[in-house]
Amino acid sequence: MEDESAKTSSLASFKSVFANLSVFQFLTFLRRGVFYSFMINYLFTLMQTVTSTAFLGTLDMIASALGQNLLWGRICDRVKVKAKLIIAGETIAAFSYIIVFFIHKSLIEAGSGFTAGLAIIIGLSILEFFWSMSDVGWAALLTDITTVETRGRVIGTLNFIASLGRMVGILFAGSLYDNGEGFRNGTIFYIVTVLLFIGTLIMLLLSRHAKWRSTTPCEVTSEVKETDRRSSKENEKAYKWFLASLVIIVLGAASINQIILLFIKLPAGLNTSDYEMSLILSAWTVGGMIASLVSGRLTDKIGRSKVMFLGLGLAIMTPLLYGAASNYAAMALIYGINGVSFWTIQTVGFVLAGDIIPKSRRGRLLSRYNTVMALSWGPAGILIGGPLADLQVKSLGLSPHAAYINAFYASALMVAGGAILFALKVARAQRGGNA
Repeated sequence: MEDESAKTSSLASFKSVFANLSVFQFLTFLRRGVFYSFMINYLFTLMQTVTSTAFLGTLDMIASALGQNLLWGRICDRVKVKAKLIIAGETIAAFSYIIVFFIHKSLIEAGSGFTAGLAIIIGLSILEFFWSMSDVGWAALLTDITTVETRGRVIGTLNFIASLGRMVGILFAGSLYDNGEGFRNGTIFYIVTVLLFIGTLIMLLLSRHAKWRSTTPCEVTSEVKETDRRSSKENEKAYKWFLASLVIIVLGAASINQIILLFIKLPAGLNTSDYEMSLILSAWTVGGMIASLVSGRLTDKIGRSKVMFLGLGLAIMTPLLYGAASNYAAMALIYGINGVSFWTIQTVGFVLAGDIIPKSRRGRLLSRYNTVMALSWGPAGILIGGPLADLQVKSLGLSPHAAYINAFYASALMVAGGAILFALKVARAQRGGNA
């Protein structure tokens, strides 16, 4: 009877924690949808080249990688302060957004658009070094409160909530952007700041009242310890190959993230309005919502690798179809399928990482996973997509429309290469296990 009561209490506690985490996740991606949906377009109006706009995600990623791998991941493993890392990161971000806005505004008033864009990029990058403590805390926290049997469903559900939040944010962004006025007058910056403070308050209340799941230490024999050590080494080796394949996949898929936003606005192409662009971006998010729910459950039922291959196949196919879209509705359908691919890879990738990583090194190794996924922020654009597009336009004389389509083909080829490495080095090793 006591055991049954304990189980009921534990289940109620988990549901309460999950409900609060769900609200936090929704607000996080609502904020990202509002702020980043049109940021690339805004920076392009200030800086005038694809490559320079890609510096936004590139410097952000470098700062985040340094923060997570050199500092926050180690602190997370040693001090076990996951929720507090999230609270601190979100609070710093809230104040920093306002500072970045006023610096950028003063430079615009001084007539220096390029420098104003650069101020946004550098300011958000400095912020990201500290904000990345929140990313580490969040990833480690989710891994701690889930098990191998439930991880797919829980992560998939949270990713569904994230997609929903992003979609709502994108829809708001379409009206808030107003040809750049939403950034110039500070409206978008202020809204993001308020959302950050609300999210911080939710996590603060949760950290005070929730009892986090913990593992009770028990006696183990020397043989068990040796087995654990061998298993840990094997897992870390598999994890390295997993990250290597993921680097290629993410670089390939994300190399056109900035290009696609410019492609669908080209006067010689689809020439979409802000509202039509919002619908296309929302279709990507709707696809992600569906994928998150379905892929999370499928990973628990049929295996991680099988579902990952489905996502990779769609990630290879969709860039090849972008140039064939004759109107914004067709592009919305194709881009929606691409959303399915990304969120399938995102969901299965995190679940695989949680399965493989030893408990004692979650902070540090999840930091590496976060770093790889952060390659989608801009490095892929500045190293591959941006230069490839600019070279074709400025040196080879191709039209932007043709140059962008060629970049889409290159993206598909890179993802295919990463998929082959995953098949040979990760999926094969996972056979007979969870996959």
